[in-house]
Amino acid sequence: MYMAKLVENILGAVNLISSTTNVTGDINTESDIRIDGMLLGNMVTKGRLIIGANGKIEGDIQCKSAEVEGEIKGRIVVDELLSLKSTALFSGDIVTGQIMIEPGAIFSGNCKMNKNQKE
Repeated sequence: MYMAKLVENILGAVNLISSTTNVTGDINTESDIRIDGMLLGNMVTKGRLIIGANGKIEGDIQCKSAEVEGEIKGRIVVDELLSLKSTALFSGDIVTGQIMIEPGAIFSGNCKMNKNQKE
């Protein structure tokens, strides 16, 4: 299995951290990223962040938009839409333009919404 996989899209590439991969350190990317493994560190992307059902991030996150099925412990700043799916477990603070929380998702922390979010 590959540790990272590139798939072409509008932004140029999608980065994938597979379920068998653990990353310690910060990640900065211009394009979309999907986390199915574990990241112990901060994440900054100008694209979309997807955290799969088995994905986990412990650290601060900045992104354009995010879809979370897995677990986050930390602070997240989302320019546009943050979507917490029914399997999501979020502990920390949220700053976002818009938020969608499905029934079953667990959120513990504070949430601040700004229509024109830039921090």
